[in-house]
Amino acid sequence: MSIEQLKVFVTVAELQHFSRAAELLHLSQPGVSMHIRSLENEFGTKLLHRSSKRVKLTEAGEILYRQAKAILLQYETAKHEIDRLNQVVSGSLSVGASFTIGEFLLPKLLASYARLYPGVEVQVTVGNTDEIERLVQAHELEVGLVEGELQRPGIRSETFMEDEMIVAVPAGHPLAAYREVTPDALQDQVWIFREVGSGTRAYSDRLIREWRLRVQRAYVLSSTQGVKETVAAGLGIAVLSRWTVGRMLATEELKELRIRGQRLTRLLSLIQGEERAGTLALDRFVQQVRGLRTASSG
Repeated sequence: MSIEQLKVFVTVAELQHFSRAAELLHLSQPGVSMHIRSLENEFGTKLLHRSSKRVKLTEAGEILYRQAKAILLQYETAKHEIDRLNQVVSGSLSVGASFTIGEFLLPKLLASYARLYPGVEVQVTVGNTDEIERLVQAHELEVGLVEGELQRPGIRSETFMEDEMIVAVPAGHPLAAYREVTPDALQDQVWIFREVGSGTRAYSDRLIREWRLRVQRAYVLSSTQGVKETVAAGLGIAVLSRWTVGRMLATEELKELRIRGQRLTRLLSLIQGEERAGTLALDRFVQQVRGLRTASSG
């Protein structure tokens, strides 16, 4: 029995699927099956009930699953402690980011990290804020970078940067001619929103509540790029991070609508699971993210 076999077994048990486990582990499906058969031969019993749709643990499989989880945790803890002793920054790092951060901030951050620590294999998941929170809570991601307020328990959070938001309107919109407007000027507008679960959507919803705006009609898109293009096409207005619209403002495809007496900002947060043991690779990444906070305040 090897650590690799236990990892494969636990992954199959949790996903309840051979092909999905193979995809996640970057193995062939026959390779996954071979590891499971080796374990079953070693223990002399069936560990999984196989079916066309999914697999389920047998009674013996349940026992091995519980013990395998404990063994893998002890193995990772030992490895992390030895790496710390030797100051070796290697291994893997799983990072999640909300769409705005993942598309406009994370690429430069990862490029810098990769130059400093080429021995670390980094896996990145980009999704909306709610999805990244869920994956961090489930310990499927070691760290997440998100915007908006946290909604889930069992997560540690710290602010690392402030993000400026703007109200973006099409170049030909009647309000685009004004240097600034009051929030009341946004009554009865057509709005372009991100999907529910997005930090940008949560921020937009909060502004509409606080300003007591009537929404004439709303369109919902699942990407920031889609929102920008839809606004530029003249369909409506949107609240977006300044990072995401810099080029379209420069080419005047979009116009920034300044709101009198309002400074639109939100906080970006680094999140981690409360009980997860950190690796040296994770520590270095967190330090780099904290450096953004220092740079932005300096």
